[in-house]
Formats: sequence, C-alpha cells, structure tokens
Amino acid sequence: MRPLPFGLLVAVATLVLDQASKLGLLFWADLPLRQPVVLAPFAQLIVVWNRGISYGLFQQDGDLGRWILVGISLVAAAALGAWMAKAGSRLLAGSLGLIVGGAIGNAIDRAAYGAVFDFVHLHAGGWSWYVFNVADAGIVFGVVGLLYDGLWADRRGVATAGKEPVK
Repeated sequence: MRPLPFGLLVAVATLVLDQASKLGLLFWADLPLRQPVVLAPFAQLIVVWNRGISYGLFQQDGDLGRWILVGISLVAAAALGAWMAKAGSRLLAGSLGLIVGGAIGNAIDRAAYGAVFDFVHLHAGGWSWYVFNVADAGIVFGVVGLLYDGLWADRRGVATAGKEPVK
C-alpha cells in the first residue's frame, strides 16, 4: 500500500477507535455513574473532562477558548495531512495518520461537549500518569514514529518525506 492511503487509513482507524471508545464508555457502559472501573492494580477507567491541551495545560472555561482549541486542532490536522500527502514512507504517513486521527477525535469532543473526554488512568504505588484516551495515545505514538523517522530512518536508507535514501 502506498504511503498516503496507508496514512489516511491509520487516521480514520484512530478516529473511529477513539470516538467508539468514548461513546461506548459514556453512553453504553455509563462510566460516569460506574466509575472507577478497576482493570488491573495499575489501571482504571475514570471520567476526566479536559478543557485544556496535553496534560491539562491551558484550561479553557469559556466558549472562545474552546473554539480556538478546536480551530488549532483542525488547522494542525490539515497541515499534517498535507505533509502526509508528500510522505515517502508508510512509517512517516502512518505516524502522521495517528496524530491527525487523534487531533480530529479530540476536536470532535471539544465541539460536542466543550471538553475532551479522558478515561484511562495508569498508576502504581504513589505514581500516577495523566488520564488519557485513544486519541491521546495515537498522538503520542505518532510523535514517537516521527522521532524515529527523523532520527534513525534516514541512517538506515529508508526514504521519507520525499527525500532520497542516504547511501
């Protein structure tokens, strides 16, 4: 499969998994009334409404901030989509697809609910990771893929973003 169709497939899959998990937990499993749901000694499902960006930074209480964040997410997704169209490898296109799908998934939450629905809480002993969702995980894995592509793929001779492989 060529890079662009692969990246688009990854973006759509990320978006669908994100929205299906959120809708299922909110409306089918009724997580807000049943929380916390313990999955393991280190993992639980809880409801957190994030009105900010990553790690809860820049919390927005008003509609202006909410719609600015929706706009930024959509502009970023469009810019990354344009980059994806020029990707020279499935690794790069798939990584961008993860980020695009995640950004659109979280933008849908902001538009629909005024905040992003986060629900996975990982913890151990006194250590607690931030609460996240499928879109957030997609964005993180996409960034890891971009870092790998940018730092190591060229050294192995893998063509990326329209560049010729290193010989």
